[in-house]
Amino acid sequence: MTTAKEAKKAKGVIPTLPEELDYFESGVKRFQGGDIPEADFVGFRLKQGVYGQRQADVQMIRVKIPFGGLTADQMEAMGQTAETYTPLKKGHITTRENMQFHHVPLAETPEFLRVLGDVGLSTREACGNTMRNVVGCPKAGCCSGETFDPTPYAGAYARYFVRHPVTQLMPRKVKSAFSGCEDDCAMTAIHDFGFISKIQEVDGVPRKGFKVVVGGGTSIMPRIAPTLYDFVPVEEFLKVVEAALRVFNRSDIERKNRMKARIKFMVNRLGIDEFRKLVEEELKEPWAQQEIDPTPLLFEDDELAEAPPVSSNGHAASNGHHSPEFERWASTNTVPQKQPGYRMLYVTVPQGDLSPAQFAGLAEIARKHAGGRVRTTQQQDLILRWVPETAVFKVWEELQALGLVEPGYNEITDVTSCPGTDSCKLGITSSMGLGNSMRDTLLDMKIDDPEIRKMHVKISGCPNGCGLHHVANVGFHGAAIKGAGGQQVPAYEVYLGGNTDGDREAIRIGERVSGRVPAKRAPAFLKELLAFYTAERREGEAFNRFVDRVGVKSFEPILAKYKEVGALNKETIDTYMDWGKTIPYKLERGEGECAV
Repeated sequence: MTTAKEAKKAKGVIPTLPEELDYFESGVKRFQGGDIPEADFVGFRLKQGVYGQRQADVQMIRVKIPFGGLTADQMEAMGQTAETYTPLKKGHITTRENMQFHHVPLAETPEFLRVLGDVGLSTREACGNTMRNVVGCPKAGCCSGETFDPTPYAGAYARYFVRHPVTQLMPRKVKSAFSGCEDDCAMTAIHDFGFISKIQEVDGVPRKGFKVVVGGGTSIMPRIAPTLYDFVPVEEFLKVVEAALRVFNRSDIERKNRMKARIKFMVNRLGIDEFRKLVEEELKEPWAQQEIDPTPLLFEDDELAEAPPVSSNGHAASNGHHSPEFERWASTNTVPQKQPGYRMLYVTVPQGDLSPAQFAGLAEIARKHAGGRVRTTQQQDLILRWVPETAVFKVWEELQALGLVEPGYNEITDVTSCPGTDSCKLGITSSMGLGNSMRDTLLDMKIDDPEIRKMHVKISGCPNGCGLHHVANVGFHGAAIKGAGGQQVPAYEVYLGGNTDGDREAIRIGERVSGRVPAKRAPAFLKELLAFYTAERREGEAFNRFVDRVGVKSFEPILAKYKEVGALNKETIDTYMDWGKTIPYKLERGEGECAV
């Protein structure tokens, strides 16, 4: 639990404690010296955000980025760590606004964490059965439609629950999200806890608060979070959440099976009304009679004070330039801020991967044009805020030099995928490989149909759903099938009709299509699926409405056309290999550390 003094001194949202990193380093040395059993060491390093990979003797480091907020100095430091410590020289933006770095030797992880700690970045409790990173709407504070900016409260939430005694070894991890309005850009509906800004009259006085939802999630038994309370004043929201976490933490039933231990299983088992009763009983306990004021922990950051000045010279956005490439990018990747004269610029980051040069270049762009700040998004992209309209073309030119001016932010070509078998022990397929192929296929199609362009394709390497395939219009998760002779073939299950766009009530889980498509044939299947939709839809009929009308069974004949792979031979061997691989596929799935 962060103290007010620690919060005030922190360089970032979550305070970094040097003595904690020293203790971690001593633990690494003791483990490598054989003094700590591996089973004990795994939980120890997970709490510091150091996660095992399927490759031996290397680690994935997950950096917590509360509400996706980064400074230019932090971007620069992450570029340095990618260059120094990662063999593949890259960092990866996740679908929960974190940054991950892969293949880091264990002995080098303490110094890695210190480099990040020096600029106010923390990995504390980024893994393990803890309070994971809190995500936020990337437009928060700049969106004209928000009720109020939840960012300071998201910061207080992250600070309060990190190192909190109740949250160090819960039945399972807890993921949280904050949105500034019912449009729910942070996707609170699929989180364990969600908070939506709301203002309500209490005793005749308008008060800030949150609609609080609990028990959402994807993976097995995907669920939309029901409402715990329609309104909780900001002065009370930390206490209410702590009460719910205390109830969850005591649950012996959830601890019996870690695979069914997320809070959504408890809420589903009891029902939201009974769960609420338990929370209210907990709020009568002595600990809850003390005030838990978020004010000393609020993350206060006056972005406007450091934003570049707005100039009245020049033309808005284009500065008089009319390059077709720029105009196409500006039409999909820029939106006006509620503050006059500024725009928000979305930077499409293919597969969420950034090189050291791109980290450094983005840091410099942020310093010059965006008040020294950047935010990550759950689409594995970035957003630059506070860019004067007259500087947009200049920023585009500088992004072009970094190879980061792909248009179509959050459109069908902006494919999302988790790392899959590139690094994850639980991965079944190369979701990154398929993601790259899907993206190339869609770009080659030069799609101009507006209904298809606004669709989303998301890919996970296993059913757990780190690629958010459950809420995609077309989602894929890794699986395996048997070809002739029993040889294994990498494949995908398909989900249709999921959604995260629109208001919170529009968020929904997709339906699974019966059957599996071989991995190498998934791009061709997607093309035929889109052709079927184009040919059979009614005028103006969006894809999800089409799926609702014709039913997912209508897509089964398309899937069946790609199912048979034939015997393994010279002509078919490519189908028996996964994307980016040169040997026949074999399912190799280790024991993941998510539930340790």
